[in-house]
Amino acid sequence: MFKHAQILTDMTPLRRRAAFMAAGVGATAVLGTGVALGTQGETENPATGTTASEAADSRAAAEAVTAQAETQKKAAEGKAAAEAAAAERAGQEAADRSKRQTVTQAAAKAPASWVKPVDSYVKGSTFGIGGDRWANKHSGQDFAAPTGTSVKTVHEGTVVQAGWGGAYGNNIVVKHDAGTFTQYAHLSKITVPVGTQVTTGQEIGKVGSTGNSTGPHLHFETRTTADYGSGVDPVAFLKQRGVTL
Repeated sequence: MFKHAQILTDMTPLRRRAAFMAAGVGATAVLGTGVALGTQGETENPATGTTASEAADSRAAAEAVTAQAETQKKAAEGKAAAEAAAAERAGQEAADRSKRQTVTQAAAKAPASWVKPVDSYVKGSTFGIGGDRWANKHSGQDFAAPTGTSVKTVHEGTVVQAGWGGAYGNNIVVKHDAGTFTQYAHLSKITVPVGTQVTTGQEIGKVGSTGNSTGPHLHFETRTTADYGSGVDPVAFLKQRGVTL
């Protein structure tokens, strides 16, 4: 070392400057090589101890996990919503069934609005037919039944006629709602007087063969007034009200 220092001391100023410049160039070359070598690999982040690519991979993995969790959350929410909707529909359907059942049961328990005038019978002469037994065409529907068979009012109303009716024999006329009347003729017995408020299916008399009759039967008419001549087909009339004869 002293020898080198002696050599530099012995050099002229010009030669010393040249030597320093050469030494600087060499040092720069060495440093440049180190920098070049350093740029060929990734540098670590002093704070985390990871390289940039490792950090990017970590972020990507975290984002993938987050996305998967979000997808699973949405799927779970969708499933829960679908199950809730299905449960609501099922509940509504059950309520509807219960309501229909209640209505059906109530209807079954409720008394019929209209009924047949006799329970057991054989249909006889029909409405509108002609023959020498009537002055005009037949004005009602006949129900052949044994004498004494119960005769019932087909609908609630008020008795407006009860007694002898000429060719009708013992007969009853009942006034119903909306200008509708029914007649029950050829009775062997009348069990209600004029003015009686009768209910649907209530007994009002007994089958007989009084008046212009060839055998025990009920002559039944449906009318728009209380008097003869305003009759309509009883079978069609009752069918419109849910009663099939």
